[in-house]
Amino acid sequence: MPLKTPARRRLMRPLPERAGHCKPRLLIVGCGDVGLRVLRVLAGRWQVVALTSSPHRVQALREAGARPYVGDLDHPATLRRLGGWADRVLHLAPPKAQGPRDSRTAHLLQALMRANLPQRLVYASTTGVYGDCRGARFDESRPVAPRSDRACRRVDAELQLRRFGAEHGVQVTILRVPGIYASDREGGHPRERLARAAPVLNREDDVYTNHIHADDLARACVLALCRGAAQRVVHVCDDSELLMGDYFDLAADLCGLARPPRVTREQAQTLMSPMQLSFMSESRRLINQRLKRELRLALRYPHPQQGLLA
Repeated sequence: MPLKTPARRRLMRPLPERAGHCKPRLLIVGCGDVGLRVLRVLAGRWQVVALTSSPHRVQALREAGARPYVGDLDHPATLRRLGGWADRVLHLAPPKAQGPRDSRTAHLLQALMRANLPQRLVYASTTGVYGDCRGARFDESRPVAPRSDRACRRVDAELQLRRFGAEHGVQVTILRVPGIYASDREGGHPRERLARAAPVLNREDDVYTNHIHADDLARACVLALCRGAAQRVVHVCDDSELLMGDYFDLAADLCGLARPPRVTREQAQTLMSPMQLSFMSESRRLINQRLKRELRLALRYPHPQQGLLA
């Protein structure tokens, strides 16, 4: 729903002037949990404007070190002053929940093109763009093969961004991100699922899953903003290769909780939601050498065994 005019005028003041500042200027689009972690990594060394569609988050963003800009990616008129200020853009906003295309990314790019373009743009996509890989181990050269509408929207966003970068000389880096976890992230620790005794698949039906700790993801975002190669895709995942059930067994053991019950794939059809079933029908093992070699990220939590205890 669009903001009322008085609030929009009050919160959408002109962005800081470009001239006379030596700090990098970053625009964070979708400054949720990961964006706040990025702000902690930067610790005031950069000038940051954070786009938010929620006026009630303005104070929290200010306290975290960002200048809030209240606008809505679903309402392009509220984005008209975004262009021309930032050297770098970190795009963390997900697409809408319906439709084949990511209109939010399209609206963001339209806003950025109204003035001087950023030098770099980093987008956090998802490894779901690969679809089911039947447990194969692969790097970023594998073609995408999305199986869900959700993944198709992410592929559309990636294509828009890479085309934008190629046509306008902006260095666009795509980070393909798997399951994000952290003990202090809402919904980001398996503890709640374990407490509900939510089932997992039998080993013979199970799928490989990939993970990244939210703090390592935030550090990867900052490094990509500094070192990301033009039109490059990077897997942002840890070093683990775990079946999904083994991941939850590990979490249960570390938390002192009961391991989850195991069910067949046939039983899962009646016990799990369509969203859960979609995650349990895609199996892949990601190679993360670009993350280490090109972005030069030293993982703080290379395995969930360390990250789940952090």
